[in-house]
Amino acid sequence: MRAAAPKRALITIAATGAAMSIGLLSGAGPATAHVHVDAADAAPGATAVLTFRVPNESDKGALTTGLSVVLPDVASASTEQMPGWAARLDRAAAAGTVSSVTWTAAPGTGIPPDQFALFRISVKLPDSQTVSFPATQTYSDATVVKWDQPTPPGGAEPEHPAPVLSMTGAKAEPSDDHGMSMAAQTPATTTAADNGPTADNPARWLAGGALAVAAVAVVATMLVRRRS
Repeated sequence: MRAAAPKRALITIAATGAAMSIGLLSGAGPATAHVHVDAADAAPGATAVLTFRVPNESDKGALTTGLSVVLPDVASASTEQMPGWAARLDRAAAAGTVSSVTWTAAPGTGIPPDQFALFRISVKLPDSQTVSFPATQTYSDATVVKWDQPTPPGGAEPEHPAPVLSMTGAKAEPSDDHGMSMAAQTPATTTAADNGPTADNPARWLAGGALAVAAVAVVATMLVRRRS
């Protein structure tokens, strides 16, 4: 009977530890399940395809039926075709920029609970090292979640952080209307200007020599005529 007591104690301790582990894991889930943005080799001033990963965190079985993202007044933007969803770009006519994008699910469709969807948009990024994209997620039961809280430097992540993109690529060089790098054009223009006079010198020398020979020939002809 005395040997059974330590066994029961060990079983109780193991069960308690397992319960604590499950609680920690379930508590860590919502902190990492948030709207996230990513882009391959994003560079300041360059065009990139942004991918927004949107999970459904509803505990009531509601569908995610809408996503709206604030853009930093980008110069150009275009959305990827997504079956079952319609995309709308909000443009500032006076400035000629795009201020936001909204995806809306068709009736009866959306992102089910415990699933996620990827929303893609091509934009010209601003000239900065990080860009924030505050987002609003809408559910079929009229629940609205705003992902717009800034994460303080070195601080803990808030409950609903705004998606932030960090630039990993080199800064894009300025280009003309045809997309050609201005830096690539400058050396060619300078070389052509420097080589212009040098390339013309031999031709000028030949022309000058021909004129001199012709002048000598004319003078010689006149002298021969006078003597005769």
